[in-house]
Amino acid sequence: MTTDAPGGEQMTTDVAYEDGAVGTAPSPLEMRAAMGGFATGVTVVTGIEDGEPVGFACQSFASVSLDPPLVLFCADHRGRAWPRIQRSGRFTVNVLGEDQTDLCQRFGSSRGRKFEDLAWEPSALGTPSLPGVLMRVHATVETVHVAGDHDVVIGRVTGLETPHRENPMLFFRGKFGVEDQHEHVAPDLWGWGEHWG
Repeated sequence: MTTDAPGGEQMTTDVAYEDGAVGTAPSPLEMRAAMGGFATGVTVVTGIEDGEPVGFACQSFASVSLDPPLVLFCADHRGRAWPRIQRSGRFTVNVLGEDQTDLCQRFGSSRGRKFEDLAWEPSALGTPSLPGVLMRVHATVETVHVAGDHDVVIGRVTGLETPHRENPMLFFRGKFGVEDQHEHVAPDLWGWGEHWG
């Protein structure tokens, strides 16, 4: 594995497996480049704490179980919104459509406008339901597993909404969409929000 040593030089670490095989773990940059080849949807995870709405853009979201109904997302430990959502114990995952770049930019950056001048409505859980999204998943925090520099959050679904049936926003190789990789260039989302990648 290649890592930055305290002096800034690169270090390589071999990984030994139980069967005796030895491999070299990828560096964060190698991991980023490779994982960018896996197209994902884009969501905004929202919550509310002490009456104040919070949220962050997230591409690591998936269904886990149908019975009981469980979903998961991953959030960076260093994020500001996720700890507040965790304390509240409830969240909404807002799945973005392909034309909702503005929402992505609002929530994908620490400099984003977030809820400023944004018309949103509270869900039955009190969490923010964002306008015009393809789907909303309302859930309570079931369990949280620490995994490296992220938390893997398992949520128990309490409600679903599918207000729009349009094309989803996709993130692929650092850009939005997969058909024309010259348009809709995404900002450097790896430095954004709670989790990109």
